[in-house]
Amino acid sequence: MTDNTLKAQDKSSILIIYTGGTIGMKEDPADQTLKPFDFSQIMEEVPELRKFACRIDSYTFDPLIDSSDVEPAMWQELAGLIGRSYDEYDGFVVLHGTDTMSFTASALSFMLDGLEKPVVFTGSQLPIGRPRTDGKENLVSAVEIASAKDADGHALVPEVTVYFDARLLRGNRTTKVNAEHFDAFRSPNLPPLAEAGINIRYNTGIIRRPAAFGHPLKVMPELDTRVSILKVHPGITPQVVSNILLGAETRAVIIETYGSGNAISKDWFINLLKVAGDMGKILVNVTQCLYGSVNMDIYATGRRLKEAGVVSGRDSTTESMLAKLFHLMGISRDNAWVKSRLEENLKGEISE
Repeated sequence: MTDNTLKAQDKSSILIIYTGGTIGMKEDPADQTLKPFDFSQIMEEVPELRKFACRIDSYTFDPLIDSSDVEPAMWQELAGLIGRSYDEYDGFVVLHGTDTMSFTASALSFMLDGLEKPVVFTGSQLPIGRPRTDGKENLVSAVEIASAKDADGHALVPEVTVYFDARLLRGNRTTKVNAEHFDAFRSPNLPPLAEAGINIRYNTGIIRRPAAFGHPLKVMPELDTRVSILKVHPGITPQVVSNILLGAETRAVIIETYGSGNAISKDWFINLLKVAGDMGKILVNVTQCLYGSVNMDIYATGRRLKEAGVVSGRDSTTESMLAKLFHLMGISRDNAWVKSRLEENLKGEISE
């Protein structure tokens, strides 16, 4: 890994962490292929960053990680890096591929306990070296948000967030919805924390802030990844459901259901849920819908899931619930305790 100082001034300091992804690519003039550029030259690529009255340092993962190859070990490495650098910087900008950005941002929101500084994820749909790139605006605005402070000198947005296409979104509320347009991400059940136009307008009423600043960050790297995802669909077979629910190496299952938390009402499906529950497995219900929340008390099918021991994931995204389970299961081997925490709003990941 490399650590490069880009600009030294007194007011505030930002660490840009390049993990990989489209934003850091530049066309090689020799063979016209896209290759990562040297982030020590970021000021030459994005001269707008010179206008900020802050020190900007860069840190590049070596090797770089393609977004589709991201694994929990990378989250642990990233959380550890932020933890070690925490006292030296006022904010962090993480450049990351878009495909798994919501997973990583969700994971970091749980792993960085007591966060009082911004950790802003961003990236781009086009490489930063392309004429029509969205990467420059995303990066410049992410740096501005990461360095923004209130009148008391505290961070305006001390959260793990995703900035993309003029919107700042809570990281553990995001999901990627577009592979072709610049507005790649949505936060279906929570408005943007900020929107960038001529000025950046902050939605201060929903930004999570600590009751008091000045406490140390606690990095919680422990993760248990024994989670499977069961997407309910017409025609799903008992064998498929059994393989997922009753797998020996599966400790928890996220069940992606229809609408407000409905699934198959056939006896074989409910019986398999009960068998999994009797085995002590953690079963949690999230909706396949982008918008809305799980409510297993509305319809009979939902009530049958609840009676079988399935816990409501409320309006959590699948990405966030996966990260939440990894985190809670990493803390405790007690499945009953984990289940008791799933409906709690730990890091703003579900609505009160």
